[in-house]
Amino acid sequence: MSAPPDPRLILREDELDAGVELLLLAEASLWAAVDQGLEAEGLGLGRSHWRAAFLLRRRPGIGVQELAHLTSLSKQAASRILVDLSAKGLAEKQAGDIDGRRRSAALTPRGEAFEAAISERLRSLLVRAYRTGGLDGVAGARAILSAMAGGRTKSPGGGRP
Repeated sequence: MSAPPDPRLILREDELDAGVELLLLAEASLWAAVDQGLEAEGLGLGRSHWRAAFLLRRRPGIGVQELAHLTSLSKQAASRILVDLSAKGLAEKQAGDIDGRRRSAALTPRGEAFEAAISERLRSLLVRAYRTGGLDGVAGARAILSAMAGGRTKSPGGGRP
């Protein structure tokens, strides 16, 4: 159970705007690292492909519908991303355990290597940032980002958050 919010925490509009600005700049830094990794991999894939591969590693067995929900892609776009990953030998679709019509996806060993190569770049950025923020900063950053992510942090399919 979380503690009640501190009533002294009243943020002015300019403080909130500074937070939005920092989020946008941090996002740009993360995507730049992803773009560099994608270019190094040389597979002709984009950010959405890496994002899907990352989520497949973190939440094995997700399908098109959950991928669409997590990424705010349309179901058609999420499906296309999985088709692209499969065509490159990075993912494979599997019939669902309960409902054979529901097809989940999983990374292949090659897909795991693809995802890991790019994710390692992001982990390096986070390590530096977390060290700058200190131990208390890590927990605070996670709490803030989790609150912003809302329901996306919970996996309807029972996968890891």
